[in-house]
Amino acid sequence: MALKSTVFKVTLQIADMDRHYYQDHQLTIAQHPSETDERMMVRLLAFALNASESLAFSKGLCVDDEAELWDVELNGDINLWVAFGQSDEKWLRKAAGRAKQVILYTYGGRSVPVWWQQNQSSFTRYKNLNVVNIPEDVVKAMAAFVDRTMTLQFTITDGEVLLSNASDSLTIALETLK
Repeated sequence: MALKSTVFKVTLQIADMDRHYYQDHQLTIAQHPSETDERMMVRLLAFALNASESLAFSKGLCVDDEAELWDVELNGDINLWVAFGQSDEKWLRKAAGRAKQVILYTYGGRSVPVWWQQNQSSFTRYKNLNVVNIPEDVVKAMAAFVDRTMTLQFTITDGEVLLSNASDSLTIALETLK
C-alpha cells in the first residue's frame, strides 16, 4: 500500500515591504511522503517571497512538465517558475525557455557550493534565472515551525525575512548566487 501525503493547513500573513505586497493566504499543503519538513518550509518561504494573487503550488513532485510553484496567466503564459534543490542544467533550461522568470532556491548545506561551482558557468546563459541559497542552519531552524495547522507571519524588508508564529521568530538572510 502506498504511503499518503500529509496535509497541512497554513495561514500565511505576508508583509513584503520591498515589493509593497501585504496579504493573507490560506493554503493547503500536501507533504509528499518523501518530503522532509525542511523542504516543505523552503516551499512556504519561496511562496512568501514571491507571493501574488496568481501564485500557486502545482500538482506536486511527480509532474515533469510543471514547476512545483508557479505564477501562470489565464492564457497559459508562465510569469514565474520556482524550483527547489540542486537542479540540473537540462531542467533549468526547460524552465527558462517556458517562463518569463525562473528562481531556483537551493538548500543542502555543504553540497551547495560544490554544485554551484560545477554549474555556475552553464547557468550564465539564462538571463531570466535567479539562484538563491538558503543556509543550512536556517532551513533546520524553519523546520521547528512545522505543525499540522500553522499561522505564520513573513515580514520582508531590505531582502531580509522575519519568520514568526505565536511563540517563536527567526531572521532569515538569503544568499543570492545569481
